[in-house]
Amino acid sequence: MADLTKIFKAYDVRGVVPDELDENIAQAVGAAFVEVTGADSVVIAHDMRTSSGPLAAAFARGATSRGADVVSAGLGSTDLLYYASGSLGLPGVMFTASHNPAQYNGMKMCRAGAVPVGTDTGLTEIRDRASQLLDGAGEDTGVADKGTVTEQNLLKGYAEHLKTLVDLSGIRPLKVVVDAGNGMGGYTVPEVFQGLPIELTPLYFELDGGFPNHEANPIEPENLRDLQKAVVDQGADIGIAFDGDADRCWVIDERGESVSPSTITALVAVRELAKHPGATIIHNLITSKGVPEIVREHGGVPVRTRVGHSYIKAEMARTGAVFGGEHSAHYYFRDFWFADSGMLAALHVLAALGEQDRPLSEVLSRYTRYAASGEINSRVSDQTAALERVRDAFAAREGVTFDELDGLTVSGLDWWFNLRPSNTEPLLRLNAEAADEHKVAAVRDEVLALVRS
Repeated sequence: MADLTKIFKAYDVRGVVPDELDENIAQAVGAAFVEVTGADSVVIAHDMRTSSGPLAAAFARGATSRGADVVSAGLGSTDLLYYASGSLGLPGVMFTASHNPAQYNGMKMCRAGAVPVGTDTGLTEIRDRASQLLDGAGEDTGVADKGTVTEQNLLKGYAEHLKTLVDLSGIRPLKVVVDAGNGMGGYTVPEVFQGLPIELTPLYFELDGGFPNHEANPIEPENLRDLQKAVVDQGADIGIAFDGDADRCWVIDERGESVSPSTITALVAVRELAKHPGATIIHNLITSKGVPEIVREHGGVPVRTRVGHSYIKAEMARTGAVFGGEHSAHYYFRDFWFADSGMLAALHVLAALGEQDRPLSEVLSRYTRYAASGEINSRVSDQTAALERVRDAFAAREGVTFDELDGLTVSGLDWWFNLRPSNTEPLLRLNAEAADEHKVAAVRDEVLALVRS
């Protein structure tokens, strides 16, 4: 049986084109998706990579061969695909490799209502069935009539829907710099911002899956430098960076300083709690401890989860949470089918800024309480041994507690750190936080010395 285990990840499909992922595989996955989900219709969208359109078309051939109709939304961001799935009530597939380099592509799948498809919710079965089809098994399914493909541009509907969720009608005029990184933000931002009192300075809005200016991955500081400079040079009120498929956003304040996603999580949580008093807010275990503190202070119920969108979405569905935030700049909204939308998070920040006259750094100061290390990766051959060294070093210290919800979290009186193994690489990922910069540096250096010894 064809081995697709390398490209089928926990939450999506991702691989190098054409060595690991090609049109034959995409067509087999399309057929398998319909067989496993029983879908009568599927909506698909794709990003700007040169391979995305052909892969989407191949998937459509596979889906229609099993009798399903396909609604092709064409170009779109991942959250536009979630909008399509939610508003049309259809399973959906987005063709993108998000922030990965140009040679990659992939698929993000969901059931109707943007419910994610992951390893435990059908992705394994789709992988295995696609493998059988690639080996020539089960080609004759008895389907008498093939499905049809209908093109439908959903960009306008997507933009209008987002603006019903955040009221921007009364904001003051804002100077905004947006770095789309040659990704899908360059397609969606002009439509979403249309009609708003925003003076837009676009950076790298040309759709180019070769990413000629920098990687479309805003979590890496070097990819933010052009945006930071432009904000200062333009005297802008705010800078916003999107990743390749525009489902994540990163914020730069008026000084050109990078804003932690934990700060944005706290800001949006407070705004959502104002609309939904007493509601539940989800945060992963790497976000600042200031997030649950602020949520409680505003009458909300914070719930802590493992890292990863499948855990966030599952916990949001279980608790009915109105909002969830991650350290990676993914933000999830109950009003958006529990799905993540970088654009919706950006609109919340713009609304908070535009509703008063203070600069962004002052607006956000109340949501920033602690010093953080950021995520630091260490390549280690034996992750288990490294984790044990760290545990042993801190075990005898008074007042120290341990938590293994996701990796190893160690907490002291005015500091904590989390050390997590990567799911795909021989890496340990460290995140540390403390009362001040001096303390967080000391904790960071001690843990890294143990990990790398």
